[in-house]
Amino acid sequence: MIHSAKQRFAVLLSGLVLTAGMAVPVMALEVGEPAPAIEATSTAGAPVRISAEPGKVLYIDFWASWCGPCRQSFPWMNEMQAKYRDKGLQIVGINLDAQSSDASRFLEKIPAQFTIAYDARGTSAVQYGVKGMPSSVLIGRDGKVLARHMGFNAESRAQLEQEFEKLLGGTK
Repeated sequence: MIHSAKQRFAVLLSGLVLTAGMAVPVMALEVGEPAPAIEATSTAGAPVRISAEPGKVLYIDFWASWCGPCRQSFPWMNEMQAKYRDKGLQIVGINLDAQSSDASRFLEKIPAQFTIAYDARGTSAVQYGVKGMPSSVLIGRDGKVLARHMGFNAESRAQLEQEFEKLLGGTK
């Protein structure tokens, strides 16, 4: 039985993900396809449904507490949410840790100023074809996938902000 987030991630990298205790193939979500809605749990423990809203640009970031590049991406996502919120950007971080307490410890050190939801079963990772951490999906105002990114570094930060600028029409 797989207990740790890293073990579950190793299964994910193999092209499978564990959901409801069974390994199932990771689906490939392609650019141009409608973005599926995500069923997750809020930081308060309440069920939450995350879906593209007409007129909004949605940036979904899949992350885990043990992911080094995730520590670098959170301050940047906080900055982007503050900078582009009024232009219609909504950032959502989907945590894939098996234990929400691991994510809570991460968030105590690196707080998020955007929506955080938990998906310990990894269902959303299957829906979005996540194969690495962090992975992100940019969804346009029409609800369709515009871009997919894996990893996070200075180059991806600049590329993503250019995409935000193009979609949202610049800063406040």
